Amino acid sequence: MSESFRWSLVVPVKQAQQAKTRLRAPAPLSRPALARAIALDTLEAVCRALPPGDVVTVTSDEVVGPAAAALGARVIPDPGAGLNAAITAGIQEAVTASPNSWPTASRSHAPTAGPEARGIAVLLGDLPALRPEDLVAALQDCADHRRAVVPDHSGSGTVLLTAAPGILPEPGFGPGSAARHGESATVLTPDLPRLRRDVDDLADLQAVIELGVGRHTAELLAMDARPTATAH
Repeated sequence: MSESFRWSLVVPVKQAQQAKTRLRAPAPLSRPALARAIALDTLEAVCRALPPGDVVTVTSDEVVGPAAAALGARVIPDPGAGLNAAITAGIQEAVTASPNSWPTASRSHAPTAGPEARGIAVLLGDLPALRPEDLVAALQDCADHRRAVVPDHSGSGTVLLTAAPGILPEPGFGPGSAARHGESATVLTPDLPRLRRDVDDLADLQAVIELGVGRHTAELLAMDARPTATAH
C-alpha cells in the first residue's frame, strides 16, 4: 500500500444461489458451493493484505457473511438491486466508517495524506487465485492515480476500481465495464495474473486451477477427480 494513505476496500458477494450462473460446476459439485468457495478464498486473501476492519463485505449470503465477519471484516446486507447498488452501499459504509477522510460542510476538502486519509477500492469477490501480495502490489500502483481501474484478463471486465482520498469510485460494472470505468479512471494492466483472473465459466476455472487456488476452492475441487487443484 501507499505509505501516504490507507485503503477501505469494498467486496460485493452475491447470494450463492444467484451467483456465477454461467459457471458449470464439475460434477458432483454444485454451483452455489463453488461460488461460495471462490468468494471465501478471495476474502481470506483480502483480509491478509489489509487490516480486516478496513474491508467492507456486501452480502446477504448466509455462509459468506458470517465467514467474513469471523475474519474481522465489516459486513452489510446486499440491498438486492444489482451489483452496482451493492457496491454503492459498500462505499457509503466505508465513508461512514471514516468520516474524517471526506468533505463536510465545515471542511472544503478531504485530507490527501496522513493517518486519517482513506482511499476507497472495490474488488470483485471471484478471484480464487488471489494472493495478498497481489492486492498490495495493485493498490500501490493505483495509489498514484486519482481514480484507477484494473481490467480482468480479457481486458473487458473490471476486477479492481479505486479512488484516492477525497473522491469516490464511480461503479459502472457489467459487460464492458473496463472501458466504461476507463472514461474517468486511469487503466492499469499490472502483470498480476492471479489478481486479473476472475471466474465466470469453466475455462476460467481451469485457468485459475493452473495458477493455484485458495484452500476453500482447492478442497471443494478435490471432491471431483477430474480437475487437479493446487492450493497456495
